[in-house]
Amino acid sequence: VRQYGWGKLVVDPVMIAKGGSPLLQQEAVQALITELLPLSLVATPNIPEAESLTGMKISGLADRERAAVLIHSMGARVVVLKGGHDDGTTGVLDLLYDGNEFIYLESPRISTRHTHGTGCTFSAAAAAGLAQGNTVKEAVHTAKAFIQAAIEDSLGIGAGHGPTNHFAYGNRMRGNMR
Repeated sequence: VRQYGWGKLVVDPVMIAKGGSPLLQQEAVQALITELLPLSLVATPNIPEAESLTGMKISGLADRERAAVLIHSMGARVVVLKGGHDDGTTGVLDLLYDGNEFIYLESPRISTRHTHGTGCTFSAAAAAGLAQGNTVKEAVHTAKAFIQAAIEDSLGIGAGHGPTNHFAYGNRMRGNMR
């Protein structure tokens, strides 16, 4: 990453499986913290990943803000703490922290089993927005709308945690509803 001078690196720390099992060994987590986060423009942990990175239990909005500040102090220039794992709410509340301000992004929670890959999709959409020349805030807002559309208009295929619909946002922008 350093060799190529990628200035718009989005790091999605996929560290914990949906069932709660760790996906990375401890030395890989340390490399993530010491090597990747300091190079990132945006880090996009979900709540369990933020808990793992910070060593703290996140149970409310004040905890989310503290976790975002801690992850920012690890080198990420912007932290987007994704709130989809907070099942105790009727909406999904993501938190963007850029070192100066906390911005909350809220969307309705959709009751569906088609949520496989939502975090990765969000991060990829944010990276695409940055690659198009958008600011971080613009890219994150668009990524939030992208994943919301992808969940709302899921394809209804597969068993278990099914996929989202990556075409939904584009269809909406073109006026082509499913």
